[in-house]
Amino acid sequence: MDGWNKLQSSIAGLNLGQSANKFAKGLQSSVQATKERLGQVSADEITELPQEYKDLEARVDALRQTHIALLKITKVYDSETYDYPTQIQESITELGTSIGHNITNFAAANLKGTNLPTPTPTAPPEHQHKTLPHALGRAATQAAAVLKSSVPVEENNKLGKAMQEYAGAWEKIAAARVHQDETIRQNYLQPWQTTLSTSIQVAMKARQAVRVSRLELDAAKQTLKTAGPTRQEAARIDVENAEDDLVQKTEVAITLMKTVLENPEPLKNLNELAKAQLIFYATAAEALSSVQGEIEELSVAAEGEYRKSRDH
Repeated sequence: MDGWNKLQSSIAGLNLGQSANKFAKGLQSSVQATKERLGQVSADEITELPQEYKDLEARVDALRQTHIALLKITKVYDSETYDYPTQIQESITELGTSIGHNITNFAAANLKGTNLPTPTPTAPPEHQHKTLPHALGRAATQAAAVLKSSVPVEENNKLGKAMQEYAGAWEKIAAARVHQDETIRQNYLQPWQTTLSTSIQVAMKARQAVRVSRLELDAAKQTLKTAGPTRQEAARIDVENAEDDLVQKTEVAITLMKTVLENPEPLKNLNELAKAQLIFYATAAEALSSVQGEIEELSVAAEGEYRKSRDH
């Protein structure tokens, strides 16, 4: 303990320029922080911050944790593939198609005027959204086409007709899904992340400045306790200056934390998230509700025909 005090007194007693003095104060603060962490400073020697500051500090921490917790999950909306199946297989197929398109068009552009046959330029492959609704819609469309080609009589192709209706429903849901994700990215994700990285972060930096200022004050108090007669007046002035600095920085931090907590933007962002999700799920429910009734009719008819055939 005496060793720490001697170190702080030695640092304070150095005759240094302004920039070097700033370094010395930073070193004193580090020593003070280390002593507190090691339990070498009694509680009554640590400057108590205002209760209003501590209450606001707790509320800002809760707000920050809320932003981070929800962002960890909702960050998936940045990429539409978050629920997409068999992603790797289709990516390989798409890569092959894209390479083939590029090679054909390169040849078409560079073989003109030569004796070699010039291939016809091709259109670029159509972009395919990689979402579960799109995958279901494409799979059902392909299944309906296969069933139609294998059953020439339409009346006997109830499953094919049902699959076609099912595919149509998922096409509507897929379009709604794309719109949902775009809306969430624009109206929720971007402003939610901005609040976290700007206003909350500014308040956190102000709190860090308060912490450093408080450490400097307590370090200055420790130096005053151990200062010799020739350093008493200078040490006392250092304490007064540190007290003024802490009061000023605490007031600034309180103002910034209040501003963050009073900001209605997070509530607005959350509302936009819920609204976009509601519209998507309502669209999905409406599309599936409509097609399910038609599929059920086909199912009942097919079951009736099956039972009738078994009775004979």
